[in-house]
Amino acid sequence: MSSLLQHKLMSATEAIDLLGGGQTVVVPTGAGEPPTLLTELSKRRREFHGVTVSQILATCPFDYFDAETADNVRHSAYFLGGAARPGAREGYGDVVPTHFSMIPEMLRRGVLPVDAVFSVCSPPNENDYVYLGLAADYTMAAISRARTVVLEMHPGVPQTNGMCRVHLSEVTGIVESRGDLTEIGPNPIGPTEIAIAEHVAELIPDGATLQIGYGSIPDAIVQQLTHKHDLGVHTEMFGNGLLDLIESGAVTNERKSLHTGQTVLTFAMGSLRLYEYLHRNPKMLILPVDLVNDPYLAGQNDLLHSINGSLQIDLIGQCGSESLGSVPYSGTGGQTDFVRAANRSRGGKSFIVLPSTAKGGTISRIVPVLAPGTHVTTPKNDTDLVVTEFGVARLRGKNLNQRARELIAIAHPDFRDELLHAATALNLVY
Repeated sequence: MSSLLQHKLMSATEAIDLLGGGQTVVVPTGAGEPPTLLTELSKRRREFHGVTVSQILATCPFDYFDAETADNVRHSAYFLGGAARPGAREGYGDVVPTHFSMIPEMLRRGVLPVDAVFSVCSPPNENDYVYLGLAADYTMAAISRARTVVLEMHPGVPQTNGMCRVHLSEVTGIVESRGDLTEIGPNPIGPTEIAIAEHVAELIPDGATLQIGYGSIPDAIVQQLTHKHDLGVHTEMFGNGLLDLIESGAVTNERKSLHTGQTVLTFAMGSLRLYEYLHRNPKMLILPVDLVNDPYLAGQNDLLHSINGSLQIDLIGQCGSESLGSVPYSGTGGQTDFVRAANRSRGGKSFIVLPSTAKGGTISRIVPVLAPGTHVTTPKNDTDLVVTEFGVARLRGKNLNQRARELIAIAHPDFRDELLHAATALNLVY
């Protein structure tokens, strides 16, 4: 143990003592969240007033997610996951609308507040650098602005290649982790997901660069791509599905026009095997999200193919991907970032994927108009290819009449007559 590390070590109790009332603590995405520090904050939450924990995707339901103590410690989400969703719906948590790519600059400008940063980190290397190897995202920008930086050292956090390392001299303290890193298992894949995946895979050529999200449909898609050649990866989230695709030999990154030879990501969330794969791997490049998701930069990849899901889409192509009516469900995240990046990429394609129905086939996800209050994630002008299990609707460059007909054709057959009648009443189809 170096003398600098020994000097920086502190207990979780001492770390929480550094917080004051009214402060905002920024925490990284998903697996980057520090379990020991957030458990200790949860235990002592009644000692504080007006503390906010800001994070894009909370995965663990720590005890501070609590309606009774929301005035003490309150969660503010840039994107909702299962842990934060009840608070946002019931009023004891907050949602901040934003594009993922914009969060670092908003932190640097003070548009988003940050007083302290809590994150997991790797053990230090021989030069006393620790690595935020699971989430560079906006955390590096937050560290540049924060008065207090406490990192939770966990032996399972990889020392990764890219812009994600911090010297021990720059941190307030290091806490040794006593918790487990967040792991995410495989998603269930059924016939609907496989059918959607087959439609998408047919349109992805050899040499394409992929951005792909998390869920059953993305997992099904990567399984359909193992026979492809020289694929590349430039994505915000790196998960087990993409790792399997790399190990199949389909991904080489050799035909990428940006960061040739390297997989680019801004955060990782999957299994311990995935985290081990990232450790000192020169073929993996983890960068802050304003570099990964910026539509201009990402769009410099030729043949960029982005794949993202939606909850609902209307007949002119507006995608409601983050709410159920007016009730928040997730967030914008990087969907619009990568839709626009793929649209500007030479030879690129942007896919919005969704099952044709929900609630056991009782409602159509393709609707005449979005439900009242729905948060529009991808505007109609940006929507390119929409895919359900019944086929592909090509919307870019199409007029409203053509768009409505394309979308009705990939709706579930049980709802097509109803949708056609509604489209006629709306003067979309004539």
